[in-house]
Amino acid sequence: MTGAVSAVLVAALGTIVHRPTFAADDIEARLRRAREVYRELIQTPDRQIPQALQDQCKCVAVFPHVVKAAFGVGGRYGKGVVSCRTEAGLWSPPAPFTLAGGSWGFQIGAEAADVVLFFMTDHGAKSLLESKFTLGASAALAAGPEGRAAEAETDIKLNAEIYSYARAKGLFAGLSLD
Repeated sequence: MTGAVSAVLVAALGTIVHRPTFAADDIEARLRRAREVYRELIQTPDRQIPQALQDQCKCVAVFPHVVKAAFGVGGRYGKGVVSCRTEAGLWSPPAPFTLAGGSWGFQIGAEAADVVLFFMTDHGAKSLLESKFTLGASAALAAGPEGRAAEAETDIKLNAEIYSYARAKGLFAGLSLD
């Protein structure tokens, strides 16, 4: 047991060393908030995330409080964590991750959202880990199925590379190019 805990701590420390811009307190707070967001989202009875989707995904990314604001030109920013399945099928230690991007077009407003992404394919997971992932600009990104009816429908067909779930607060309108 002590060896397993030590291994997780060493892996987490390695993550911190590779990303020196994150303070330890920030990472702990981010992990705690990400855990809360994930639990709240998967336990919402009327919008339940299908178990098949959770069981089959390659990586899960949780970004509590992603802020998006625009007036013609816009931006999106949020800090979160990502965990991917290892070759043995176990989950990797969560690694800190930043989601950032810009957009332009006929748009105005501001919103904050908790975002959970399920990466279903190796290609989707690789795009995330190589920082080639753009939220909103990928045809492979789909709003995730939800509810009990979706549970039955998704047992066989989970075709998108990435499924997204979000709880948003605020008002945002317009057409943008990410």
